[in-house]
Amino acid sequence: MSDQTPVFSLRDVHVVHRLRTGGLFRPDTVRAVDGVSVDVHRGRVLGIVGESGSGKSTLARVMIGLQPVTSGTVLFHGRPLSHGRAARRELGRAVSVVFQDPATALNPRMLVRDTLIDPLRVHGIGTETQRLARVKELLHLVGLPQSALDVLPRQISGGQRQRVAIARALALEPEIIVADEPTSALDVSVRAQVLNLLTDLKAQLGLGLVFISHDISTVRFISDEMIVMNRGRIVEQGPAQQLFTDAQDDYTRTLLAAAPTLL
Repeated sequence: MSDQTPVFSLRDVHVVHRLRTGGLFRPDTVRAVDGVSVDVHRGRVLGIVGESGSGKSTLARVMIGLQPVTSGTVLFHGRPLSHGRAARRELGRAVSVVFQDPATALNPRMLVRDTLIDPLRVHGIGTETQRLARVKELLHLVGLPQSALDVLPRQISGGQRQRVAIARALALEPEIIVADEPTSALDVSVRAQVLNLLTDLKAQLGLGLVFISHDISTVRFISDEMIVMNRGRIVEQGPAQQLFTDAQDDYTRTLLAAAPTLL
């Protein structure tokens, strides 16, 4: 059961980028996000789907505080999102990110042990003994053996690297994980394993998850609610199963027609 108060609420959010090709009096602009309103709850998966350039990744950056909005309101725990140091620290503990390619998201020179301990050290959580115990617990959560502590990212497979990235995202016990195309760099068989892992973690830990992908079938597989974005706008929104079986918008139907498999 998700909490009544959303962790995030976006209300009529706009993000407008100014291009260098414009002039002083007639600047060229791109509306990366155009009037989006959405809530993100604990214990629920919000899927965001759309083609490249649809605005879905910009929307994710708004949620994690990396992209200021041009207009509109972003609420965090019911309060306007602040960008002060204390607020950013609170946000950093409450919201974690899993990126598309674990090969570039993980420091290639850091052992898995140090990669997982680092967020705990930065936030001053526990003693070194407690941190190591937490790291071992994280490995168990994501289905990796304890021997993975002492390897470099290049010494393990892509699927295992993404499990390490998910473990790192869980280190601070976040309320929400924003996963931006987390399976697109993986083989099909490994994608299913990672999707099942995220689903299990949501149920086990009461996590909220924002799952972003261009593949509507993958989003449907994991999501409770879906939003379909095109040119910065939400063109369709609703329960995942409903959108998949009774899409109302032509763009949603086009995405469904281009998705031949579930994964």
